[in-house]
Amino acid sequence: MAGIVQRLEHRQVALFLTAIALGALVGWLAPGTAPTLSAAITPVLGLLLFATFLAVPLVSLGRSFWDLRFLGTVLTVNFVIVPDKLLAATPLLMLLQIVLLPVYLWLIAGTGAVALIEVRPLVEAFLVLIVLPLAAAAAVQFGTRRRRAARAIETLMQALMVPLMMTTLAVVVGSQVSAVGAQAAALPTLIPLYIAFLIVMVGIGVLAAGLAGLPVPAARALIFSGATRNSLVVLPLALALPLALPPALALAPLAVVTQTLVELVGLAILVRLVPRLVPGSPSGADRS
Repeated sequence: MAGIVQRLEHRQVALFLTAIALGALVGWLAPGTAPTLSAAITPVLGLLLFATFLAVPLVSLGRSFWDLRFLGTVLTVNFVIVPDKLLAATPLLMLLQIVLLPVYLWLIAGTGAVALIEVRPLVEAFLVLIVLPLAAAAAVQFGTRRRRAARAIETLMQALMVPLMMTTLAVVVGSQVSAVGAQAAALPTLIPLYIAFLIVMVGIGVLAAGLAGLPVPAARALIFSGATRNSLVVLPLALALPLALPPALALAPLAVVTQTLVELVGLAILVRLVPRLVPGSPSGADRS
């Protein structure tokens, strides 16, 4: 099992591209499948986010909130330097993004778009696809200390991470591509923007970490927090936006998927690059 998981993770970018291509093909050739694919989004995405949250040490997460210097710098980088992005680096950032969503939409789309937003679908998406998987993941992590079944669930979901991501990408693209029609051709133009954003935010993260005097582990975490958007966590909110919004925002779910791909490739590069940008001391003193 471990060998299969490693091979999937090693080839995950190619597998994700294949899943997107398959979803797009089904969506274009069989637009009648869109309702079925749309209905599959919630359970599939819920399982993916459950698996994602399981990878976060939620049981011990509370200790990180006592590091006010690190937390303050993270919030500054994510919500002051980047005020018009939907972020979900941590549960705290998720909560703040929900509260600030009307402000972001007002800045991006104008007052008219905010007036058209229905609060109920957004709240339901947040509760069903973020709060519920988050609570379930916390319960499983707490149970791993006592119950074998909880440990088995954690192991299984880790193994299913790549297949769940592939399924999510396929059903989201397949359900949306026929609806947006020719607008989908605009998606490739977003890729240079996402790449530029990632590069700029790495530089800002390095600068902010230096100004805050963060230790090496916290500095590296800050860079990843600023440069990566954890895009699929905000996908439920993008899907919950009413159809009455301006046509440009109809691309939001597919734009999230596009950003996810750029982010995954960027993460693979940053894993090797960040230790060079923020090197640790030979003595290991940077572990504080």
